[in-house]
Amino acid sequence: MKFPAIGLVLAALALSGLPATVSAETAVPPGSMSVATFLAKAEALKAKGMLAAFSSDIGLLKAEVTGSAQAFRRQLKVEAASGKPSACPPKRAALTSDELLTHMQGYPVAARSRIRVSDAVGDLFRRRFPCPAR
Repeated sequence: MKFPAIGLVLAALALSGLPATVSAETAVPPGSMSVATFLAKAEALKAKGMLAAFSSDIGLLKAEVTGSAQAFRRQLKVEAASGKPSACPPKRAALTSDELLTHMQGYPVAARSRIRVSDAVGDLFRRRFPCPAR
C-alpha cells in the first residue's frame, strides 16, 4: 500500500537531522502520540489524497517522526559511549513512509493505543539497522 501524500513528509525527513517543529495543536512532546492515533491520522490524510498537503496533520505527523528519530539518535550516542548501542544505523539512514506505516500496522490493534510513536521508531531502527555481532 502506497502513501504518496504523507510520503513526502515522512520519507527522508525522519532521520534527516532537521529540527522538529511542533504546532500549537500539540501540547505533548514529539514522539508521545500513540501509534493508534498516528495511524488514524495517516489514514485520514490518505483519504484526502492530494488535498492532504494542506492539512495541519502533515506537520504534526512530521514532528512526531522527526522528533522521535532525533531522540533515538541521542539515545544511541549515549548507548554507544557505553559500548552497547541498540542499533547501528548509518549517519544518513532513511526510512520510507511505507516502511514506517507497515511497521506500525504490525503492532496488534489492541496494543497500538499503548505504544508511543517514539517507541515504534526505535523498534524499527533496531530491526532495520542491527549492530554486527561482536
